Amino acid sequence: MKFLILLALKNLTRHKRRTLITAGAIAVGILMFIFLDSMLKGADIESIRNLKWYETSSLRIMNTEYWDSRFQLPLDINIPHGQRVLEKLNQKKIQATGRVVFSGDMIFNKQDFGEEGSMAVTVTAIEVARDFEVFHYQDTLIAGRFLKPGEDAVLLGSWLAEDIGAAVGFFITIVARGLGGFYEAMDLKVVGIVNCPNPYVNRKLVMMPLDTADEYLILDGAVTEIDIKLPDSFTPEEVRTAMSEIEEIVNDRELSVMTWMDLASDYLAGMEMERGGTAIILFLIFIIAAVGISNTMLMSIFERIRELGMMRSMGMSDKNIRITFILEAAGIGLIGSLVGVLLGIISVYFLIRYGIDYGLFMRDYDMMYRIQAVFRGAWNFETMGLSIIAGTFISTFVAYFPTSRALRMDIPACLRHQ
Repeated sequence: MKFLILLALKNLTRHKRRTLITAGAIAVGILMFIFLDSMLKGADIESIRNLKWYETSSLRIMNTEYWDSRFQLPLDINIPHGQRVLEKLNQKKIQATGRVVFSGDMIFNKQDFGEEGSMAVTVTAIEVARDFEVFHYQDTLIAGRFLKPGEDAVLLGSWLAEDIGAAVGFFITIVARGLGGFYEAMDLKVVGIVNCPNPYVNRKLVMMPLDTADEYLILDGAVTEIDIKLPDSFTPEEVRTAMSEIEEIVNDRELSVMTWMDLASDYLAGMEMERGGTAIILFLIFIIAAVGISNTMLMSIFERIRELGMMRSMGMSDKNIRITFILEAAGIGLIGSLVGVLLGIISVYFLIRYGIDYGLFMRDYDMMYRIQAVFRGAWNFETMGLSIIAGTFISTFVAYFPTSRALRMDIPACLRHQ
């Protein structure tokens, strides 16, 4: 076996150009896959973080009937004793905050905006003193100031403010239906504009103080949700364990606790489809590499038909000849895979450090990702190891067929081959 391995290595060095070209094709394919996989994994990690930090939190308590009607944002399906639930959670040192989310029409006045108009909006009313304990809006302010308890004021997302031409100091009117079914008009001053890493928030955020919304809409202390913060390092299993503990603390059949995975089920379904697409790309890359290797080995074998006949006439068995050529193909695959992974490591390093700016696309198009502009990569050593194994295996596998074809020729035909 040692002799066959040395012979295969000698063949690799004898045909350096062919070896380098084929190994280079494999390396480029693996490089592209590692780069793409790193970018998508990094996008998923950052999107999930921004989803929890600015939209869903880690856990959310709601009325059991609310989820089925969530798209209508009903105020009458609420948590009427929200403060009591918050007190229970605070006694257990759990960071939580109450919110009310409702729909309304934003009306622009001609004095500030130059023309009159209106648009449908979703308004989030927050507990000003507690919200920062759960969500991460502290460093997102780009103009004005944050909300104060009890004031008639709003914060706007930066892209929304840009789209409607709003600035700090402008006044807007929000018309919404109160808890009793009546309509209420709220004249609110824009006191701040926020720009966070989550494009969904920048595009739609309208935020006001909870006590102000409570007074206008006659909520009597009710909230539509209670959001809970857990450590970012928690795995999905740990989050579900924490959910069970929260359910025991709340101990109310009319309320249900949902994880961020439940709240973002549509987004996670999209991620699963994306992973399937990545797997298809990997398959196609290696199919292309396999065709290239097979073609190279076929040319290599048929160029050396006389050599092959000489080896057989000197007593070398067909089995050993096949092993020699398969080892040669495995060597090409291993070289290409190692080079591709090395180049992939270098590219991933720069992708993690500098990223790729897709700001122009994210501003105008909803690409599902909760990333505002820069896509950064993430290390995935499992993919790199898989690439080495798969590249070497496929190279070895596809070398079998052209070798078998050549070995079907008899020895005199091999020796006469030109």
